[in-house]
Amino acid sequence: MRFPLVRLFAAALALASAVGAQAQQPIELKLAYFVGDQHAMSQWLIKWSGELEKGSNGRIVVKRFPGAQMGPTPQHYDFARTGQADVAWFLHGGTPGRFPLTEIISLPFMVGSSEIGTKTLNDPELRAKYLDAEHKGVKVLLLLTHQPGGPHTNKKAIRTMDDFKGLRLRFASPPIRDLVQGLGATPVGVPPTEIAEQLQKGTIDGAFIDYGGAGIAFKLGGTIKYSTELYAYVSSFAVAMNEDFWNKLPPDLKKLVMDSVTGKEKEVGEAWDALDVPGKKALMDGGGEAIRLAPEENAKFRKIGAEVSEAKVKELEAKGLPARAVYSQMKALAEKNAKTSKNFWN
Repeated sequence: MRFPLVRLFAAALALASAVGAQAQQPIELKLAYFVGDQHAMSQWLIKWSGELEKGSNGRIVVKRFPGAQMGPTPQHYDFARTGQADVAWFLHGGTPGRFPLTEIISLPFMVGSSEIGTKTLNDPELRAKYLDAEHKGVKVLLLLTHQPGGPHTNKKAIRTMDDFKGLRLRFASPPIRDLVQGLGATPVGVPPTEIAEQLQKGTIDGAFIDYGGAGIAFKLGGTIKYSTELYAYVSSFAVAMNEDFWNKLPPDLKKLVMDSVTGKEKEVGEAWDALDVPGKKALMDGGGEAIRLAPEENAKFRKIGAEVSEAKVKELEAKGLPARAVYSQMKALAEKNAKTSKNFWN
């Protein structure tokens, strides 16, 4: 009887070893983002993913899909929502209408830097009460904005309000679409990755974009000839995890993930704001001209911006959304955060 017992014992040991090995299999995390690895936000995501791998002692292994390898920019939210990606960095303006309250941060002249915008969006009360609920199917890890942008054109310089007339300009989000229209130009929807091509084709005459996006991410040096330093708006983004992926993580790894994104607002904001100088240099090296508005012209732009903001708040309120409350809270937070942050308006 000893031989069968020995065989049974050996089989049990083998099964236990197999189960143990299976339990130790690393969790693959697919991370998708739509710009190349040279971008500051991509660099932050690379660093973040490395910290997850190290902090988990190899239990999490990150597979990155940079430069829109997984698919076009507007699809990145859905990649995270459906689970095609486990984590994605996405642009709210890439899917207009899905995040109306979050995108209030993109109304004209709301914040004067990425640091201010990122701190404002991650206010715990604002997120818990209004913003996280808009992100259906995902666990929001971090909300952020780029540094303020303005109009960049390839043929006609914008120095006054009248210069907008007749121009076709790419807008970055629904609020900026309304601003472009309010300024007398024609808004055109173009994904950021297609700006260069559409400029060359003549489909658009320029784009509302930040220096970092124009000069570094999408390499518009030599194409853009005039950059009007309006610092009029920011676009908002999210880094979010698929809800099912999140729910399957053990408690200690959930804590690791949340610890990795908590208190990072200043760090992320400063990284984006730092792109302004090299982004501008890339455009100027390509033959571009930087234009600063006269104070009286800047006041005209801000007046139009205020009118656009008020109209958008009323439009959203008419749809039953608490837009006025969100707008007021964001404005108050932005003013508070401006006291301790870089501000391009100064």
